[in-house]
Amino acid sequence: MIPVIALVGRPNVGKSTLFNRLTGTRDALVADLPGLTRDRQYGMASLSGSGEHDARSYMVVDTGGLSDDPDGIETLMETQAWVAIDEADAVLFLVDGRGGLTSADEAIGSQLRKLDKPVHMVVNKTEGVDEDIASTEFHAMALGQPYAISAAHNHRVFSLIEDVLEPFPEDDDGAKEDDSKIRVTVIGRPNVGKSTLINRLIGEDRLLAYDMPGTTRDSIEVPFEENGREYMLIDTAGVRRRGKIHDTVEKFSVIKAFQAIERANVVIMVMDAREGMTDQDATLLGMVIDSGRALVIAFNKWDGMSPDERERNRSELERRLHFLDYATIHTISALHGSGIRDLFDSANRAYRSATREMKTPELTRILEQSVSAHPPPLVRGHRIKMRYAHQGGQNPPRIIIHGNQLDSVPHAYRRYLMNQFRKAFRLSGTPVRLEFRTSSNPYAGRKNKLTDRQIRKRQRLKDFTKKRR
Repeated sequence: MIPVIALVGRPNVGKSTLFNRLTGTRDALVADLPGLTRDRQYGMASLSGSGEHDARSYMVVDTGGLSDDPDGIETLMETQAWVAIDEADAVLFLVDGRGGLTSADEAIGSQLRKLDKPVHMVVNKTEGVDEDIASTEFHAMALGQPYAISAAHNHRVFSLIEDVLEPFPEDDDGAKEDDSKIRVTVIGRPNVGKSTLINRLIGEDRLLAYDMPGTTRDSIEVPFEENGREYMLIDTAGVRRRGKIHDTVEKFSVIKAFQAIERANVVIMVMDAREGMTDQDATLLGMVIDSGRALVIAFNKWDGMSPDERERNRSELERRLHFLDYATIHTISALHGSGIRDLFDSANRAYRSATREMKTPELTRILEQSVSAHPPPLVRGHRIKMRYAHQGGQNPPRIIIHGNQLDSVPHAYRRYLMNQFRKAFRLSGTPVRLEFRTSSNPYAGRKNKLTDRQIRKRQRLKDFTKKRR
């Protein structure tokens, strides 16, 4: 097993900056604002050795800031942080070398001293100052020799990790992120139940769920395994209308939510059934459609509604979602777990459909049958000819059709072909992209040069025509 290192400390001491530095990513949001990180954020990191195969892999866990007097959502944040500490093999206790020792640091340190695992005192933000002076007062914490670093400037960071990893046995196999995991991204407006849904799916309070819009800020990746298949569930920040986003942190959260959509295999769009489909929901759905990702729609908070309300809302939803005929719609209760299994089954079917391999002979046969049953319209008196089709990509499935005058294929006929391919291959939950390629005319732009004999013959024909007139 690879070592797990948890980064803990009070807010705004540089935990997320160190996380990004170690993992070589920008997965953790970083800003000069206390309490930015709220959930546990996991990332894989590697420490390069002197030899070609001496790299050591380890896992880093970023946590929310610990407080000496937590209240409200901070209590849940602290719970998440202590879960990460319990999971970890070693703990890096970060403090602010410029701000000095605080009562919050002392309270956290007294709790960490009780742990039966290595705890390393890390004095961050020591760039431009004397490291010995910055570390002096932290000796009183009785957590060993303080280690002065600068995560932002990459000063002494990897020598710190070398010391932290030294007691742990090396893992010969190493560890890399498994690209075979199905990436399922959960999106929606704020406070529609995205985090609660993921917690219900994995069967634990892994994500921070609180009755306050904007609780989730990062895009949090949660590994999950079911029936021998590995998944990566991605919780995203709630996306509001652009005019209502004024906080810089929230703007970055929205950007990371959009990036999570692009990296997903399947997107689960969560909406509030009691509020119905809003204009912002439609905007988010439009983004998913543009990305081409497989889609499953979940209307949450279906419990507690009267039968009349359910019927009225269902009719309204079917009317407004007619353009998403390929997406499966579910009514669920993330809080009570009703409809959750069916939702996940649809996500699996959508993934299989999005990554389906389609053979060229099968595609061409379906194309010929579709054209024979319903030929395309004439274009300026000429028939559109479709010769053959082949697959050009996956997630979403991309089908390339070759023929003549395909630039003139009407939109309605394109939809007809999409539906035929989707029906023949039983594709569910994924859009189908059609790409038409018209065969080029090898003689286009070339002028036939006449011989002297042909020129004389054409001239005699012109003279004869004039005499007849």
